[in-house]
Amino acid sequence: MDRITLVLADDNLIVREGVRALLARDPALEVVGLAADYDELVAAAVRLRPQVIVTDIRMPPTFQDEGIEAAREVRRRLPGTGTVVLSQYDDPEYAVRLLGDGAAGYAYLLKDRVSDAGLLGRAIRAVATGGSLIDPMIVRELMDPARDEGALSEAKESLLRQVAEGRPVKAIALASGDTPEAVNAAIEQLFLDLADGASKGRQSALRRLRMLHTAILRREEQGETLSRLLPSGLADKLRRDRGAVDRTERLNVTVLMSDVRGYSGIAESADPAVLAGQLNAHRRAMNGAILDAGGTVMQYVGDAVMAVFGAPDPSPDHARSAIRAACDMHVRQAELDAEWAAQDLAPFWLGIGLSTGEVAAALLGSDERVEYTLVGDTVNLAQRMQDLARPAGTVAAETTVRAGGDAWPWKSLGARPVKGRSTPVNAYHLVVN
Repeated sequence: MDRITLVLADDNLIVREGVRALLARDPALEVVGLAADYDELVAAAVRLRPQVIVTDIRMPPTFQDEGIEAAREVRRRLPGTGTVVLSQYDDPEYAVRLLGDGAAGYAYLLKDRVSDAGLLGRAIRAVATGGSLIDPMIVRELMDPARDEGALSEAKESLLRQVAEGRPVKAIALASGDTPEAVNAAIEQLFLDLADGASKGRQSALRRLRMLHTAILRREEQGETLSRLLPSGLADKLRRDRGAVDRTERLNVTVLMSDVRGYSGIAESADPAVLAGQLNAHRRAMNGAILDAGGTVMQYVGDAVMAVFGAPDPSPDHARSAIRAACDMHVRQAELDAEWAAQDLAPFWLGIGLSTGEVAAALLGSDERVEYTLVGDTVNLAQRMQDLARPAGTVAAETTVRAGGDAWPWKSLGARPVKGRSTPVNAYHLVVN
């Protein structure tokens, strides 16, 4: 039976080892990594890609909510990762905050009850499959005593429904004739009223929180589905701007194309299973370099990677970010090559092309399938620059060199003929040590 893989985070060594020993008694669970603070948790999760992370709320350096923030960052990088939050605080307000987040795949447990009848194991199983769980003691605190009082006004009921529907503040303000500042203040007061009512066990407040929780939960699940199907960042944009799905945007961007040189020859003599592992490690490394520089991974085609900087959200420094990503991609691949050399595996030599200019960005496709697409000469030119980067290295069009500033050591390759163009293009090779 495949086991559920976990990364466990707690700054207290005794607690961490105690929870690990508890989890080791469950044959369906496997702790693959440990962490003591925010940075260690994020790094371990990105490296090990566990199905679930189990984390304390408060960890170094500030002992505020680093565990929750780390979990959010992990979910941003690895959508769908389940999260179990362990806390020593049994104040119902923490449960109310969890309901307000409303995210599938989250659980909240009290530390001193993690060993009760396999409660922790149940929570881990729940979040691993997209479910959620709140410690039964917290639920009882919320429900007892239960009094039906403190009903919301008609205006607040309407505001709650609009928030649950996911309408942005500006849209609510436009419909009501109020200012965005007034609507935002009203929403804050609404949540305070609900939190106060829920903490006192009011049934009406609890029902409204459950309604809000369900609505947010559905949007979160839809968002995570989008995150798996669309490039990073685009799912967030679609949640913020529903009209973006029907709109074509003109953006000034930098397009990056990379290719593994001689991949066909490597594949011809390599064990397919081993090569698949290499390709997977290569993609993870390239993905990390691109995301760390603020780029969007558009697609993988075999050993090729296409990325864009400046889309779906515009960025004034997209050229510099793309150049920085290209440099990091070479560094990360060199580290992989060094590991592979010890295993007598073939290295991946990278050719990277960069081009800066205007593109049309849109969701194109059919009713069954859509994909985020960039159209324009800038995309084609990035591909041509990648062709010039032989046997390996980074080659950029003059547009990228000009936009990227003077911090980079470029060597002119002169005017080069480019397929599909009537005039040559000035190309530059990035000189690295």
